[in-house]
Amino acid sequence: MAAKVFVKSGDTVQVISGDDKGVKGKVQKVFPETGRVIVEKVNMVKKHQKPRGQGMPGGIIEQEAAIDASNVMVVCPKCGKPSRMGHKYLDGEGKASRRKVRVCKECGATIDN
Repeated sequence: MAAKVFVKSGDTVQVISGDDKGVKGKVQKVFPETGRVIVEKVNMVKKHQKPRGQGMPGGIIEQEAAIDASNVMVVCPKCGKPSRMGHKYLDGEGKASRRKVRVCKECGATIDN
C-alpha cells in the first residue's frame, strides 16, 4: 500500500531529491493508488513510438514520467518556500458545513481556497 499523497493536480511543487533536485513545476497528474505524481518538465524520458494512423508520425518523443510523491514538497503561494503541510478545519454553520483545508507549516497560510 502506498503512502497518502498530500499534493493535488495544479499545485506548484519543488523536487527535493533525485536527478531533478531543486526544480519547481506544476503537478499535472496524481496517482494516489501508487503514491506517484507527474510534474511538468521533471523526470523526462524518451519514448519510441510507432506511427499510429495517417496523421500520427512515429519517432522518439520526450515526455514526463511519474516520480514518487515523497520526493516533492508543495511550494506555498504566500511565502514562496517549499514547506510541509498541515490541515485545519474552517468553521461554518453546523458540522456539515465545516471544510478541511491544507495549511502551510512555515507561514500558516491556507493553500486551498
